[in-house]
Amino acid sequence: MNPTKPTIPPEAIAHFAALAERVYAADSLDASLEQICAIALDLIPGADRASISVLVARGEQMRTIAATDDQARLVDELQNSVGEGPCLDALTEEGFQMDADISAYSQWPRLRERVLTDTPVRGMIGYRLRPSPGGRAALNIFSDRPGALDDEAAAAGTILAAFAGVTLRAQLEQESAANLRAGLESNREIGKAIGLLMATSNVDEAAAFDILKRASTRTNTRLAAVAAQVVAAHRPGGQGSGEPEIEGGTRGRS
Repeated sequence: MNPTKPTIPPEAIAHFAALAERVYAADSLDASLEQICAIALDLIPGADRASISVLVARGEQMRTIAATDDQARLVDELQNSVGEGPCLDALTEEGFQMDADISAYSQWPRLRERVLTDTPVRGMIGYRLRPSPGGRAALNIFSDRPGALDDEAAAAGTILAAFAGVTLRAQLEQESAANLRAGLESNREIGKAIGLLMATSNVDEAAAFDILKRASTRTNTRLAAVAAQVVAAHRPGGQGSGEPEIEGGTRGRS
């Protein structure tokens, strides 16, 4: 006899399509995380709150990086405080961690006591996400209704967690590539500025770099921005076009 497989209702499939559009339209990783939390409430039956958390370092506490509300953040904080809970376990173990009705029983008794006292939450599920090789994050689902998180909710959350992990991995890789490109461009500008200062001020490379650093500190401007101004001021017709005062150097000499 084949085991019964959990079915995903048509409206859930529509929510996944909407999730893809909303997440990929987001202009930052933070915005994507907030979108995933928000749509979890529509996608997972019984879900009233959601958060995404990451493990700061091995053996240390988790940090909430997105949440639908302050109560979701509070439950994450309570797990840190008592050192146990579904979200903490999800960060370090395979499979989802679930307590559907903590008003009756919980495998995390210390957390149960605090959550019942301090929040309206009565059910919890934690799913492990894999945003990067070795990276550990969790999607955390909370319900204010005892027993509202059932097998159907757990199945929908499993699919959402898998989608969220892939999405976050893609966004992190995209941001990493963008940061690398920006870093290379900044380094090119700094190299050009150092070369110009060496030629116009008759100094060596170390002295030219020191001139840039002093100008950056004095004007409270990023080093790359100072370098870009130096390069722009030494282009033909660029004399006096925004180069900062450079101690030990020259202004706009070509």
